[in-house]
Amino acid sequence: MAWNEPGNNSGGNNSGNNGNDNGNKDPWGNRNNNNDGPPDFDEIVRNFIGMFTGKKKGGGNGGFGGGSNKGGGSITPFIVIGLILAAVIFAAKGFGVVNEQERAVVLRFGLYKETKGPGLRWNPPLIDTVFTENVTRVRLWSTQEKMLTEDLNIVDIKLSVQYSIDNAEDFVLRVKSPEESLQQAANSALRHVVGSTKMHNVLTEGRAAIAIEIRDRLQGYLTDYTTGILVDKVNIEDSNPPREVQDAFDDVIKAREDEERFQNEAQTYSNAVVPEAEGEAARIKEVANAYKEEVIAKAEGEAKRFELLLAEYKKAPQVTRERLYIETVQEVMANSSKVMVDVEGGNNMMYMPLDKLVEGATTATASARRGFTRQEIEQLTNHIKGEIMSDLPASTSRRSGR
Repeated sequence: MAWNEPGNNSGGNNSGNNGNDNGNKDPWGNRNNNNDGPPDFDEIVRNFIGMFTGKKKGGGNGGFGGGSNKGGGSITPFIVIGLILAAVIFAAKGFGVVNEQERAVVLRFGLYKETKGPGLRWNPPLIDTVFTENVTRVRLWSTQEKMLTEDLNIVDIKLSVQYSIDNAEDFVLRVKSPEESLQQAANSALRHVVGSTKMHNVLTEGRAAIAIEIRDRLQGYLTDYTTGILVDKVNIEDSNPPREVQDAFDDVIKAREDEERFQNEAQTYSNAVVPEAEGEAARIKEVANAYKEEVIAKAEGEAKRFELLLAEYKKAPQVTRERLYIETVQEVMANSSKVMVDVEGGNNMMYMPLDKLVEGATTATASARRGFTRQEIEQLTNHIKGEIMSDLPASTSRRSGR
């Protein structure tokens, strides 16, 4: 029955106040059971809450105040204010800010909902769980391990890995401990690569290539594990043999350095000698070519001269023959150091040692330069002539006696 229907008198009165008896049928109630003023606010709140709790005005529980008197309901506004404050705090705790370098992974009732980028966010507390991760910060992990190389040598390697978060969802949800997975994967990749490399390459010039190979292999492992980690760089900071063999290894390194130094010195010497030898060879070739050209030109000139001489010989044979004879004798005598003289009336030949005479003349010239006078030189010349002439009659008489 509606509160304002006839016969529904909440106080048990059937007084006929025409339409005014509806005031007693107001579900919110009046403080003085009359229509002289607005309803009391506390009473309205108590009646409103009583609709949900089953406690009514005048009941045994007396509403929230424990009775129907006014003093028992005075704490109701504080409860309402507390509820409002709780709602405000609940709403405020759901706000958050995602920085430019961060990503927020949102779970609703434990299930993945979304990944939020930079900006203001609101998620209801106790309903949504938010994990915020910095995806731009470069993180560093390092380790130092002893590894066995391909040639069964032990090396001590210090390795560092620089990495960042590439996928926030995978980093938060896919793997329980992604960074621990990275450490184990890095050790596995290091063992695999070093175990297939010789000790010399690990300790010297092969370290850069080994670091690149480790990075590629490590990134493959992390991608397969869906860790959401991106490996930026792998550095082999140091690699040394065990301390027990450090001295021997230092000797080997020194020997290799000496070998390299000797090779560089030999290469330097080669760079200096080879161009010089090539230049000398080129000079000899040029000299040979010049000599070749000279001989050819001379032969061609002699052939041309012979042809011209042949033409002259055909014109005057006797004159040309005598001329050739005289030129030949002159050429031979010019290059001879001795002269044969035919003695008249005999068969013997006497030679004059012109080389000695020339040598004596040279000595005399040198003596003159040292201080001989012109008169002394003439006396020496006359003496030599006299000796020559005195030998002529003796040789003539010996020939006539025979």
